[in-house]
Amino acid sequence: MTTIGTRIDETGTLIHDGGAFYLRRDLGGRYELELQRTPVDLVEKRVRLVGTLVASAIVAADGVAPA
Repeated sequence: MTTIGTRIDETGTLIHDGGAFYLRRDLGGRYELELQRTPVDLVEKRVRLVGTLVASAIVAADGVAPA
């Protein structure tokens, strides 16, 4: 289990479900994302997420970019 405060740098597919965005991780599972910007142009595409784990499976994203 990854601990809160851990830096996250992973790739996966950006998913929009309901009112939230998620990263479907290449390693399995998913993270819910807290985002400053809404990356609608990257939905359903492979991306790289950089951020900090702030709760169980929730990442405060510093950046989401094409992978």
